[in-house]
Amino acid sequence: MDIVVKRIAIIPARGGSKRIKNKNILIFFSKPLIAWTILAAKKSNLFHRILVSTDDLKIARIAKKYGAEVPFLRKKNYDDMTPVSKATIDSFKNAKQFWKEDYDTVVQLMANCPLRTARDIINSVRIFEKEKRNFQISCFKFGWMNPWWAFIKKKNKVFPLFPAQIKKRSQDLPNLYCPTGAIWIASSKYLLKAKTFYGENFTFEPIDWKRAVDIDDHDDLNFAKIVKKLK
Repeated sequence: MDIVVKRIAIIPARGGSKRIKNKNILIFFSKPLIAWTILAAKKSNLFHRILVSTDDLKIARIAKKYGAEVPFLRKKNYDDMTPVSKATIDSFKNAKQFWKEDYDTVVQLMANCPLRTARDIINSVRIFEKEKRNFQISCFKFGWMNPWWAFIKKKNKVFPLFPAQIKKRSQDLPNLYCPTGAIWIASSKYLLKAKTFYGENFTFEPIDWKRAVDIDDHDDLNFAKIVKKLK
């Protein structure tokens, strides 16, 4: 019988990023980008395994250096079209088979979210378990950039995306939230069944916007550097 342990952290980190070359291992404040996520996961002391899912040998070597496990390389689902949750689920299945272990909870931590802390991970997992949730996705609340006031531009004309809200004061409008890849959590049983973290009755759990930054392009990278200096 497989040994049943509590939690596994899976950090998807494919090679071949296009918008920023070698994004997952670029140096961000003296450490490779992926190192920030590995170290936060380790510091949380929540995980039986911290697995980096990658197709890239260089990423694998760096991940091991900072304390993650990379017992196998990703043989599929490393193109830029496959949903990251599919790669995470496949890696989870491979981990179960490789270590002959089962896990109650899968926590996906994206390598391009270096500002998320161990405390953020701890708080998110505690809420997930206390509320007995099946799927929980990290998010942040929109602040000064208010989507209710968004416009679409067509040729030389602009049109409000939400006409009924455009004349309302911000304090009179409901809060809006945006998902971030920082901390996605799922019950392993339900994740395998749904094949997505957006499973039935999924919910959002906010984290501070300063720690929710996803780095996808150079503008994001510059923004993350500014926010990092504020901390």
